[in-house]
Amino acid sequence: MNTDGLVVYILECSDGTLYCGWTNNLEKRLHEHNEGKGGAKYTRGRRPVRLVYREPCPTRSDALRREREIKGLTRLEKLRLISGGGERAAP
Repeated sequence: MNTDGLVVYILECSDGTLYCGWTNNLEKRLHEHNEGKGGAKYTRGRRPVRLVYREPCPTRSDALRREREIKGLTRLEKLRLISGGGERAAP
């Protein structure tokens, strides 16, 4: 898994909900989400989480903008994004 550069990602939580975030080190961030140390409060009670989507972004402002766009999507729109575009994470 390439963890270099900025990435917007979507996680599927153990309860089936989706979480979107961004990072410059995806491997480390996934570990934080699953270990509960430094991960988002939202994912702490919903572990384990699984990476289902990632999308590289050239700059921090692009990553923040794209994260905001994705968070504004409906669940159905997010599922379509996961199944049809970007760099879907391997199962």
